[in-house]
Amino acid sequence: MSDQKIVSARITPISRSPFGPLPEVHATLEDGNEVMLFDHYPGETSFSSSEFVGLTEAEGRNLKFQKDVAFLRS
Repeated sequence: MSDQKIVSARITPISRSPFGPLPEVHATLEDGNEVMLFDHYPGETSFSSSEFVGLTEAEGRNLKFQKDVAFLRS
């Protein structure tokens, strides 16, 4: 995992099929490499691309964990 900062992120669309792939969050790092951070259940958590800018790869992955915990506690 890299300590480089995320400069942009993209989130794949929600599938129209109930059995389709989950939305994925991809991040572009300072060196230009793109990494897939995670996929997620859109009914439980939501994300915007801007939330990831300025975070490291590890911090971006941790954002999902934080939102999952918040969802489970609600």
